[in-house]
Formats: sequence, C-alpha cells, structure tokens
Amino acid sequence: MFLRIKKSSGHEYLQIVENKRDGKKTRQRVVGTIGRMDELAGRGEIDQLLRSLAKYSERALLLLAGMGDPQSEGKKVGPVLVFERLWERSGVSEIIRGILKDRRYQFEVERAVFVTVLHRLMNSGSDRQTERWMTGYRITGAENLDLQHFYRTMAWLG
Repeated sequence: MFLRIKKSSGHEYLQIVENKRDGKKTRQRVVGTIGRMDELAGRGEIDQLLRSLAKYSERALLLLAGMGDPQSEGKKVGPVLVFERLWERSGVSEIIRGILKDRRYQFEVERAVFVTVLHRLMNSGSDRQTERWMTGYRITGAENLDLQHFYRTMAWLG
C-alpha cells in the first residue's frame, strides 16, 4: 500500500492505493480517498494522520519526533569496542606499530590488520569481503582503507 495524489477537476486528492497481482499483471485498487490536499493541509490533518500511523512504525516515530535522520545509516559498534579493548590490552597494536615504525606505508597497516582479524573472527571470508563487511561497522582509523590496503597488508604479514 502507498499514498498518491490524484488530480481531478482542478483539485488534488490524497488516496490510499493497494497493488494486487492478477496473474502476470499488477493492478492498483484505491482503498480510500482521504480528502482534498488543500483542505487537509489547511487543517493540519496530514501531520495528524502521519503521527497516528507512526504508532505502528518505530522508525517513523523517531523521524516525527525529530530524533531520526532518514538519510542516516546505522553502524554496529559492539564487537569493535570489545575486540579493540582486547587488541590494545594484549599489546598487539603496539607490537605491530613497533615493527612498522621504519616502513613508509601510506596507510594505517595496524588498522588494516585489526579489521582483517576482526572480520575473520566474526565472519570468515576473503580480503575482498573484508572491505564490504567493514562498511557495516564503525571502526576508528579504518575509514580510508580500501581493498588494495588489505591486499598489501596480507602480503606484508605473509
């Protein structure tokens, strides 16, 4: 179901429309006409209707409350925070940085190793998959890592 505006006799009407499959064809059926757009908008009924419908959608409630951004994207942080703490406390980060201090890489090799290890712990797969996988997580220092960086990191480790 969706809303559409139907123009008729110089006026615009807000309608609820349903798509139904009839064999191989899709047919639209008007479930109901809510009213004329100018009248609904003038009385503030469009906003009232949206708030009423939002009760059934958690995401819409956040948007209407001004707490959400429809263009934002969610990133996971839990596994990264836990593994980051283990990574730092075990000294792995410091050891890798120490080994790399005289090398002149143009990217954060330690971060690439971190992301690769975290990816393998959570979801086995190739370096190519690591690049796609990490886009769903907020990993500090890994924002500028590309596939080539993971390949170069694995070559260095090898």
